[in-house]
Order: sequence, then structure tokens, then C-alpha cells
Amino acid sequence: MDARSDALDEPARRVLEFERDWWGHSGAKELRIRRDFGWSAARYYQVLNAVIDTDVAARYDPVLVGRLREVRQQRSQQRRTRRTSTTGAA
Repeated sequence: MDARSDALDEPARRVLEFERDWWGHSGAKELRIRRDFGWSAARYYQVLNAVIDTDVAARYDPVLVGRLREVRQQRSQQRRTRRTSTTGAA
């Protein structure tokens, strides 16, 4: 996806719509990702993170993108906290 573009490309739009529809559900998300996109979960999350870093995505769905960015930041902080607590406990 070209971050300078004024419109989301189709794969980026599909990823955001999948996230919007999936929000709050439980279940085998990885299986749905494989079925709907043909990607591994790792590849899906790489694409998702690249998409939500764009201004185009933020304009397309600011609430969803903001929420996804916040979740990503919280998870990153949790990983840093766990890593710090396990390395400092020795």
C-alpha cells in the first residue's frame, strides 16, 4: 500500500473491515484469517500493523484505527514490562 495515496487499496480495506467485524468476538481468528485472506496469522498482523500506521487508514476509519493503535501500544508495553521483570529478577 502506498501511504501517500488518498484511498485505501483493496487489501488494506479488507483487513480493516475484517478487524471492524471481528472486534469483540472470540474464537479461532487465525483460522478465519487463513480462510479469508490465505495468509498466516503472522503475515496478517504484519499487514495490519502497516495499514494502521498510515494516515489513509486513519481517515478511512479513525475510531477503529485509533483503537487498534492503542491495543498495539498496550501489548507492546506489556511485553516490555514482562521482559524487564524477567531479566531483572535474577
